[in-house]
Amino acid sequence: MIKAIITDIEGTTSSISFVKEVLFPYAAQAFPGFLAAQWDDQAVREQVRAAEAESGQTLETPEQASALFQQWISEDRKATPLKSLQGMIWKHGYQNGDYTAHLYADTANALQNWKQQGLDLYVYSSGSIPAQKLFFGYSDGGDLTNLFSGYFDTTSGHKQAAQSYRNIQNAIGLPAENLLFLSDIEAELDAAAEAGFNTIRVDREGSQGSSKHPVVTSFDEIRLPQ
Repeated sequence: MIKAIITDIEGTTSSISFVKEVLFPYAAQAFPGFLAAQWDDQAVREQVRAAEAESGQTLETPEQASALFQQWISEDRKATPLKSLQGMIWKHGYQNGDYTAHLYADTANALQNWKQQGLDLYVYSSGSIPAQKLFFGYSDGGDLTNLFSGYFDTTSGHKQAAQSYRNIQNAIGLPAENLLFLSDIEAELDAAAEAGFNTIRVDREGSQGSSKHPVVTSFDEIRLPQ
């Protein structure tokens, strides 16, 4: 019996285009000014030092740091320091009303229904935990953060590694057989299945082809494994 659902964000609860066409360009444009203005902020400095350790580069100026982060953005790197700083920048955009986070029309209702059924809900995304909270706090469906029992990001491990899902299972404290992972990425679902999770691939466009996992095109089609 499923007792908890862990969901991906991009391509699963919301469109990839929102992240790639709204959030990423917003952060990329804001990085130089943000780093220049916040260079002495402790939280920012911690992420810059983490980026130095990961890249092997010495980042002595905001300009050097911005150049590295812009490079990582262009490479679509899932680096934790980048994700953390993007989250700080996106917070301003959300709070300023520059955008709200896109949700597919079925997402909010499904999450609310599952919560009412007594299921625990979690998020596992490559975006940082603060960014995830902002996403669901300023979504098209309003503030949905009260629906979630917890959030996981790259600090739990790479999303295509089975050990990451074992780490999440240990953190949740339920047997893997009671957990369901939703994603649009086959390799992530493969890793979750290897860790013993139930899995469903969410193919929003119905164009991703065959899968080893059950496939739906919307949350409305999900029938929880018994």
